[in-house]
Amino acid sequence: MTWNGNDTESAAVRERGFGLEVDGRLVPGVSWQPASGGADRLVLLGHGGTTHKKIDYIEELAAALAAKGIATMAIDGPGHGDRAVDLPSSGHESDQDRFAELWSSGGGTAGMLADWRAALDFIEAEEGPRPTGWWGLSMGTMMGLPVAATDPRIRVAVLGLMGTWGPNGSDLAALAGEVSCPLRFLVQWDDEIVPRDACLELFGLLGTTKKSLHANPGAHAEVPRVEVASSVGYLDRYLG
Repeated sequence: MTWNGNDTESAAVRERGFGLEVDGRLVPGVSWQPASGGADRLVLLGHGGTTHKKIDYIEELAAALAAKGIATMAIDGPGHGDRAVDLPSSGHESDQDRFAELWSSGGGTAGMLADWRAALDFIEAEEGPRPTGWWGLSMGTMMGLPVAATDPRIRVAVLGLMGTWGPNGSDLAALAGEVSCPLRFLVQWDDEIVPRDACLELFGLLGTTKKSLHANPGAHAEVPRVEVASSVGYLDRYLG
């Protein structure tokens, strides 16, 4: 477990790359700190499917949270980014089947949980423990809900665009009742990928009494920018 020396700095953030080995899996990650230093809070950022830890909107979130004095961290999800795998194709599988294979390639929900736990342990060992939250939609919720349900260090979460559906839908349904932190859940009313009813079912299963549902018209990838900006303020408030 070590920093890899791929450091960059802008007016807003200092970015540092790291690499972990977890149960034989290479887990690449990145940490962002406010360029001014002094962050005393942390948010874990879970990227969506088919993207990676440094996709544009994740880096934009890192900058927006840095402006609030909040550090951030992300890792590549199973089969994504620098963990991409070249799986053999049968030539007739659906996109959903292919995604399920990628998810399984990283050890499924159990493997993903071990990866995130190790990454947070590493960051805390390097930078000290801090109040910690989670932000992640779509596959970011496939990762984030289990993390929020099982790791008491998560104090607040923003989730959404996912339901009792997909490669770990049954895991999400089983773990949802264990989530006890304040939580905001986003739904796109015309989602063409994750069925709306499955999203609403998952929201209903969440155990926390401090939860709110934010629903907007539009397709899966059309989350309004104002909703994302508002979620930054939500995390700031509960971590503060």
